[in-house]
Parts: sequence; C-alpha cells; structure tokens
Amino acid sequence: MSEHVEWSEAETPAPPAATAVTPADAADAARLVAFGLQPKLQPARDQEYTELLRRYRDDPAFARLADAVATGLGLVVLEVSPRAGMAVTAAEDSVFAVRMGDYARRTAADSGDRFLHGLAHLAVAALAFPRPEDLADDTYIGRVSVNGVDAFVRQACRRLEERAEELGENTDPATDAPGLETAWRIWARRSATGATKDSRRPAASTTGMVAKAMAFLTDSGFLQRTGDDSGGTYRTTARYQLQVRDMAGTAAMAELLELGVVPVTDGTASLMPAEDTDDLELVADAGLPFHS
Repeated sequence: MSEHVEWSEAETPAPPAATAVTPADAADAARLVAFGLQPKLQPARDQEYTELLRRYRDDPAFARLADAVATGLGLVVLEVSPRAGMAVTAAEDSVFAVRMGDYARRTAADSGDRFLHGLAHLAVAALAFPRPEDLADDTYIGRVSVNGVDAFVRQACRRLEERAEELGENTDPATDAPGLETAWRIWARRSATGATKDSRRPAASTTGMVAKAMAFLTDSGFLQRTGDDSGGTYRTTARYQLQVRDMAGTAAMAELLELGVVPVTDGTASLMPAEDTDDLELVADAGLPFHS
C-alpha cells in the first residue's frame, strides 16, 4: 500500500498554488477591462486604474488573464500603458461594436448620407495623422477643425474630379473604380454649410456631418475639444492614434492620402491651396487644421 501511495504522489504532483487563478484575480482582470471600456477615463486620475495597469505590466499571468477576458468579450487589446490605459477596440462580431451604418442611421436614413458620414470619419483620421511617422511617434498630437476637415475633403474631391476628367470618366464612375471616385460626386454636390431658422448648422450639410463625427469621436475618447473656432477645434488622444494605426492599411485611407492634398515637410501639415475656390462653398475663415 505504501509503495502505491509513493508512486501516485510522484506521478501526479499537486500544481503550485501560485499558478491558480482565484475569483479575485478574475474580478480584477474584468475590472481592468471595464476601465478600458471607459475611453474618457484617464488612468492618472484613478488610483485603482493605475494600480491595475501596474499589475498588468509586472504580472504576466495577470496580463494573460486580462487579455483573455477582453478576447471573450470580443475586444482587441491595442495597448496597455499609463498613457493610453487599457486601450481596446471592438472586433466586428463584438456586442460592443459600433457599426458605421448604425451610427449614421441615428442621423439620417438616406444611404448616401450614411456614405458621407463614413467619409467624414476617414477624412478626420487622414488629416490628423498625415504621415506614417506621425502614427509611430507616441508624442505626436494631431489637431483638426470641423471646417478644416470639410475643406480637406472638398480639395480631395477637386483632385478626384480632375483625375476622372483626365481618364475621360467624368460621368458615372466605373463599377471597379475606387470608392472615393464615387464619394467626391456626392460630397461636392452637398452644401458645406447653411443656416436653419434659429441659426444652427444643418445636420445634412457636410460641416454638420463632420461636426457629428467629431462629437462622436470625442464621446468615444478619441478626440478632445479645444475650442470653438473654425466650427470646433480638436486634438487627438493616445487612443485615437492607436485606433488609426489599426486602420492605416485600408485601401480608402491610402487612396485619400495619396491624392497629395496634405503636403507635410517639417512636421506641420496644411492644405494645398486650390487654384480656384469660388465654387467650393467654404465658410469664411475655414480654419485649416494644424499640427504640433
């Protein structure tokens, strides 16, 4: 009997207690993910958040547990750091995913308007981080304005129109043409701004759509409003930089940047001056975006 006991103990040793995951560990990991789902919360202003981030950094087992909790919720961890907190984005099939169609339907039922809302988001990202090195530099802060983003898209529309004329395709775009070839026709025909009876900016105007996009990004912790000039000015956050890094390889993003509307040389960015802006329907003092 004693030999049997000794053999059993040798073959099936008890696992080290340190490797066991306790309910408290799971609760802390879920708490960290919950903090990550509050994008406007800054770690430096919450001691518990700061401590959990430190534990994530120093305890690999806890980091794996937190990553697993996020994965189970359909979230992708972009970065965990003091500057960004636990920055997560929702996978396509996640319950936390905000689909552009759902977002745009809150504003308009027209499918063309939903397309324009998507283009507004793309333009904000492209103008906030016009160079690859901007995305790679954790200290870089992009600054954009509502009127400046609209001006940027309209100049892109002008470039796309010129390209279509050169190719002899200045009617309806071919079915295999890039998406932006269709976009410029819709955006360019839409009024940039206007006034309602109570002097508010119409939601269906292009500046109204850009303002809606920026307000959404602000609520999501991606932008911070810095002033009211130029229709509203904003600065980017670390979370937005991570988000744009994730989408930087998309074809639409690359195509928009390749138009050469935003020249960047010494760390600043501005719009190329248009040859003729009489028909661009831009508001006065459009306030082109700037960077630091």
